[in-house]
Amino acid sequence: MNYQGKGYADNNIQRFTNKLGVILEDILQYFQVIFFKGFTFLPDMAMHFGSFLVTDDFTRVTGQSDIADGIGFVFYNIFESNVQDGTGKGKNNGPMEPPYVRIFPYAISQTLHFKKNTRVSHVSISISAAYLKDFLKEEAEHFEYLFDSANNFWIEELMTDDILRTVNDIVKKEEPGTMKSFYYKMKAMELLFYLFESMKKRENASGLKLNGKDIQAVYQVRDKIVSSLSRPSTITELKQIAGMNELKLRKIFTQVFGMGIYDYYQHLRMQEAARLLREEHLSVSEAGYQMGFENLGHFTRVFEKHIGKKPKKYMQSFNITRLSTKLKR
Repeated sequence: MNYQGKGYADNNIQRFTNKLGVILEDILQYFQVIFFKGFTFLPDMAMHFGSFLVTDDFTRVTGQSDIADGIGFVFYNIFESNVQDGTGKGKNNGPMEPPYVRIFPYAISQTLHFKKNTRVSHVSISISAAYLKDFLKEEAEHFEYLFDSANNFWIEELMTDDILRTVNDIVKKEEPGTMKSFYYKMKAMELLFYLFESMKKRENASGLKLNGKDIQAVYQVRDKIVSSLSRPSTITELKQIAGMNELKLRKIFTQVFGMGIYDYYQHLRMQEAARLLREEHLSVSEAGYQMGFENLGHFTRVFEKHIGKKPKKYMQSFNITRLSTKLKR
């Protein structure tokens, strides 16, 4: 189902969403479809993935899924969208928004904002709560907050190498010639396995019942943190942005993002430092300085804690990979 013209891709999206009882209305007019694939395993599960270029600013409020008590898992912008488009060339136009992994019940509508000329890529899995709970069996007790219909949860999870590898397997590998639907269902479950493996490490995953206002406020706080990675925002600034007291803010933030405000800031800071080393080819001292560190030893310790390697070792591992790729060519 590779992209072979906008109308062809749009028809595939329309057929897929019709099976789920989802009405697209006129949102496709805001997208240039690079590629799209969708698989339904009804009545319990569905998966779709694709890449799009946003052609105009717009806001969309998501609706219900036809899957009963559905839970959504969205792996957003964590694969490169230079996938073949049917012409033999990759499409890789426009800046890409920051990546995230998000888990939410379909009972809570999402307000999604799209900016003109940005790229959007995703792998999305919809699954019924009952089916997921039965699949987890004895492990389900660790995730009761997902299955309590009275609990309006909202979770973002950090990326792991296993999640990233599996997402790229789903998107980039050649699809099998036979038993295609079975293959993609197994890959979807593999992806959920690695996600739940990561989520099991969370502390205080359940807690306050969240409403739309709380969710919007905590994302405004997250956006402020992201906008200033070289300097931490003060808790006073963040409380004012959220419009809530410090205790409530810290509790909701940890509940949604799986770690405290400062740890989350440091993690994003080191992810950006890793990108500077990997993609911008900065030196260790240059990357540390750009992230606001004056002490190189302190930068090295924080980097190793969050990335798992010292900065120099991290750089060496990517240099070896680049050299190996060049030799193969």
